[in-house]
Amino acid sequence: MIAILLSNFNYKFLHSRAAQQTLRAVAESFQSYKELSYKHLAGEFSNKPQLIKYRKKGGLAFITYPKQALKLTENKVRVPLGKKVQAAFKVDSFLLNFPNNLDFKKIRKIRIIPRNNCFYVEWVYQLEIKLHKTMEKDKVIGIDRGLDNWLACLSNVGTSFIISGRHLKSVNQWYNKQVATIKDNKPQGFWSI
Repeated sequence: MIAILLSNFNYKFLHSRAAQQTLRAVAESFQSYKELSYKHLAGEFSNKPQLIKYRKKGGLAFITYPKQALKLTENKVRVPLGKKVQAAFKVDSFLLNFPNNLDFKKIRKIRIIPRNNCFYVEWVYQLEIKLHKTMEKDKVIGIDRGLDNWLACLSNVGTSFIISGRHLKSVNQWYNKQVATIKDNKPQGFWSI
């Protein structure tokens, strides 16, 4: 698919690695839809899968840059642009501030997401989880999440307890009601801080 679109006008506006990531994401979505459709027809999957939705005319879609396309210099990440953008606007890249709580070596990719008339950057990185070697395997606890009883916990050493979730549920309902009031009669995607 990538070879077919190499001469496409829109493809050339994107940096080559970002364009390849976009095409891979679309291909994966269609492959997933196809496999779920077969499972649905065979009765293995009860919900009917939905075909992926295309953006509306004039709308924006997210873009993914793999780490190989990014460069870190002086706590700024350089994000390259496509050849057509370079030729048309004489700009080859833009800079993003790199969060000081992350390690650039662990970054896998970034996603630039248009939402609510803004652009958000998601830093995708690999997280290492270290298990404590001093863990006592003969002492365990089972936790059951719920709504009215937020957490019901039972351990094998004889202690059990329940944490009520009613107050938290009430606060969440109040918050959702406030958000609905603020968004009433506002355009789709409206958000106010």
